[in-house]
Amino acid sequence: MLGRSSFSRPVSFRPENLGQNALAMIGNLCFTIFVLGVLIFTIIAATYEPEDPLFHPSTKITSFLSSTSNATFKSDSSVVRTGEDFMAANQTAFATFINITDVGATPMSVGEALECEGEVDKPIDCTDPEVFHVMMKAAIEHFKDIHFYKFGKPVRGSNDSSCHMAWRFRPKEGKTAAFYKDYRSFVVSRSENCTLRVVRIGDYHSGGNARKRKKNQKPGFEKPPPKESQEVATLPVVGEVVNDSLPVVESEGSFDHGKYLLYTGGGDRCKSMDHYLWSFMCALGEAQYLNRTLVMDLSICLSSIYTSSGQDEEGKDFRFYFDFEHLKESASVLDQGQFWSDWNKWHRKDGLGLYLVEDFRVTPAKLAGVKDTLIMRKFGSVEPDNYWYRVCEGEAESVVQRPWHMIWKSRRLMDIVSAIASKMNWDFDSVHVVRGEKARNRDLWPNLATDTSPESILSTLQDKIEDGRNLYIATDEPDTSFFDPLKDKYSTHFLHEYKDLWDENSEWYADTTKLNNGVPVEFDGYMRASVDTEVFLRGKKQMETFNDLTRDCKDGVNTCSSAS
Repeated sequence: MLGRSSFSRPVSFRPENLGQNALAMIGNLCFTIFVLGVLIFTIIAATYEPEDPLFHPSTKITSFLSSTSNATFKSDSSVVRTGEDFMAANQTAFATFINITDVGATPMSVGEALECEGEVDKPIDCTDPEVFHVMMKAAIEHFKDIHFYKFGKPVRGSNDSSCHMAWRFRPKEGKTAAFYKDYRSFVVSRSENCTLRVVRIGDYHSGGNARKRKKNQKPGFEKPPPKESQEVATLPVVGEVVNDSLPVVESEGSFDHGKYLLYTGGGDRCKSMDHYLWSFMCALGEAQYLNRTLVMDLSICLSSIYTSSGQDEEGKDFRFYFDFEHLKESASVLDQGQFWSDWNKWHRKDGLGLYLVEDFRVTPAKLAGVKDTLIMRKFGSVEPDNYWYRVCEGEAESVVQRPWHMIWKSRRLMDIVSAIASKMNWDFDSVHVVRGEKARNRDLWPNLATDTSPESILSTLQDKIEDGRNLYIATDEPDTSFFDPLKDKYSTHFLHEYKDLWDENSEWYADTTKLNNGVPVEFDGYMRASVDTEVFLRGKKQMETFNDLTRDCKDGVNTCSSAS
């Protein structure tokens, strides 16, 4: 037609089709890239051969063969948790406490009343059932914040009007699965009509004559437990006499028939207490798995983080920190010194075999068939592969179970805890205040110093703890006068106020000195932290630093778990 260009535009390039064409081109391009990607991946998959680490230099071979995984252990310098911390409180057993109505009265007959004349000034007969009942009732009425589970028969005290009596108890609001034992002196008087009454009850553990059960002594008073609680797990009884003497092999024949496991060397020494225990429990777990006696070194090196000298200190005894009596009753263990003495006497004569293992990757399962008398795991000098706990990693983790129920805290230390709580009549609240290095490090804990100031603590506690309450403050703040402003509202208590419980005149001092061959034992930093923490945990209301006082995270900025 006239007026039209001789060039005719194709239909596909019409303006109304441009968007549709662009989409088609993009689709074709993407499909082409996809096809090329699949082709390249197929070629690589068909021709790829993984590198053989044995063709690499020795450093890479070492890296390939040596696991540096530390996944099953996280270092923590706080007080370690032990078996009793994981025990569920048996509420059925704890429900069978003695009520005052359970203590039957022993009314005086008319004949006895007539015979009373001339008896008033005579010595109190502590074996008299009436005296026993009067003392039990007085104890139940006086100590309102504890439950009594057993009373021992009274014995004569320090004079004619004094009787000593022991009892097993537990705080009414106790959260730990444990019983406690106390024994106190009672001053008993007789009125003109011969009525007996308790005039005074002594302090914690003041009735020493009643501590040990005498031979042929008649049983005291306790309520029989219900049938369903007859078979319950053994619970710690804090306050009983501790027998942590070293076990001995009865004879040469007994030694020859035994099977033993011993760990030696390694890099666990002088590490934090939780590191030590994590490794020790691995050794104990392997011994249980192999059905062997664990030969253990009771000598501990205490890390510098717990010592007043700031240096690692050798020569500490396992029994200072843990309940060895419970361990030796729960597991087959033998002191290393005693073992080597017996071994040197008899192993050549009796042809006893030793199987040496120098690689932690030799699993416990591979040692199950070893017939030799002694399996000795020897650890080298290269950390972290010389840590004992490496034995229990990897495939061994599903085989070897750490027997936590066999390890309890030292009952000597727990007796100090019980004494402190008893001095507050088990009626106190507690707050744990972490300051020290963390409060000074504002990069990791920007709010801690402010949030743990006396003013902030008072503000936090005002709606949670009533005025006038006993408040135990567990803290790493060396100057406790820092907390003086809290005294206006609370009766504050600190660990150092009870130092008579571990000074040179204390039972703890005498026991540990005897245990240490006559050398006095320092009440070290770990012991202090352990006792401080355990008293805190016995408060009726407990306020934690990183859960209640501050919004900072325990391990520093951005480390709070989603649950906290």
